[in-house]
Amino acid sequence: MSRKNGMGKILIRLYEELYRSFGPQHWWPARTRFEIVIGTILTQNTAWSNVEKAIANLRKEKLLSPLSLKNVKKKKLAALIRPAGYYNIKTERLKNFVNFLFKKYDGSLRKMFLRDTPRLKEELLSVKGIGMESADSILLYAGRKPIFVIDAYTKRVLSRHDIIDKDSDYESVQRLFMDNLPTDHRIFNEYHALLVRLAKDICRKKPRCHICPIKPIFE
Repeated sequence: MSRKNGMGKILIRLYEELYRSFGPQHWWPARTRFEIVIGTILTQNTAWSNVEKAIANLRKEKLLSPLSLKNVKKKKLAALIRPAGYYNIKTERLKNFVNFLFKKYDGSLRKMFLRDTPRLKEELLSVKGIGMESADSILLYAGRKPIFVIDAYTKRVLSRHDIIDKDSDYESVQRLFMDNLPTDHRIFNEYHALLVRLAKDICRKKPRCHICPIKPIFE
């Protein structure tokens, strides 16, 4: 990795310490790119363990393809994804996405991801129920596009170390990474996953600062 400035140096060292401590995170855990998209929508406001149960139900019913998801009745879909919570809302969001995919790209993720990233992000954000984090997760993890995903975990870690203000907006935090790191989807993928791991295991709401692997960086 090349250093662009002082902030770049800090972010690179942070990445290196997290990788040394936790190792590769192997995100996103899915068998296909479409499954990643489904998981991105289902994981909104719920734990991943609940999403896994919902995806297992969909797999059992052979509903993890664009066409099968398009054709399934909403009532059945809602029942299958019930473990992920907010199942009626998420049913609508899944249907919204798959209808968009067929309307714009003939149901093909391959065609969709050939679209340039800024334009595709605009299109994804136009789909009801897909916000910034979900759109960027689809682009990064399913599309392998070099865009950094920002979530509450990332903001918690960075704000506690005074890298950002607690009330910083999504795009300004995203630019912090994208302006100071190499433009590489593999780095963005691993970095985000490592930050989530840190926040879940150590930088919790009640932080375990005494075992934080990045603490020495900021002392």
